[in-house]
Amino acid sequence: MTPASVGFQCPECIKGSAKNSPVIRFGEMRAGRPIVTEVLIALNVVGLIAAIATGGSLFNGGGTATDRGLLIGSGGVASYSGNGLSFRFVGVAYGEWWRIVTGGFLHSGILHLGMNMLLLYLLGAQLEPLLGKARFLSLYVACLVAGSFGVLLVSSNSATVGASGAVFGLMGAAVISQRRAGIDIWRNGIGGLVVINLLLTFAVPGISVGGHVGGLVAGVAVGAIVFALDSAVRSPWVGTAACIAITVALWGGCLWAAAR
Repeated sequence: MTPASVGFQCPECIKGSAKNSPVIRFGEMRAGRPIVTEVLIALNVVGLIAAIATGGSLFNGGGTATDRGLLIGSGGVASYSGNGLSFRFVGVAYGEWWRIVTGGFLHSGILHLGMNMLLLYLLGAQLEPLLGKARFLSLYVACLVAGSFGVLLVSSNSATVGASGAVFGLMGAAVISQRRAGIDIWRNGIGGLVVINLLLTFAVPGISVGGHVGGLVAGVAVGAIVFALDSAVRSPWVGTAACIAITVALWGGCLWAAAR
């Protein structure tokens, strides 16, 4: 017999309970059209189009739009003209605060964009109907800013682009939502998805460790807060307000990390 929360259970009963635990696939959790998710995907596509239109390429990104919008804490740009060599400082540390957000809507080519948008759609189609449009958007922004904070904290002088920090945050929030619903995250795929993406983060050169880990940690933490508030308070705006407050705090962290 095995000690349980109430009395004892036989090993056969425990095995039977494990086999009968809920297993829900991504597709089974969709309800309604994820409008906010689709708008976010469209904005990311516009980001790549802007990069191409300003001198970048379909497969490598770049261009003036990327130069002006990528995330970097502190850096410099050297240029040569008829008057000689000139140099200017760029980055969040020099007042370019918009980079905290715009870097999350730029990508280094269509493959980078496609991978992030596929995950964004799968996760958004699950979380947006569950949270509602306002709370989902506020959660996404909080995770995006958290990813930027991770980048500025770990590699402030590295130029970084991509929505993967926010996407990792959505993965963390999805794990929390499914665990609270009693769903086995290892049998439905989300647990393995997180592990595989974390392994790739540390194994593949050129991937932002700070952005991915920062977004994931924020997704778990903010998701836990939002879903806990759902259970305690009837108004959905309380969860939205909590996301906004956390985003403001993370924004201050970004400014501090860039200046540091």
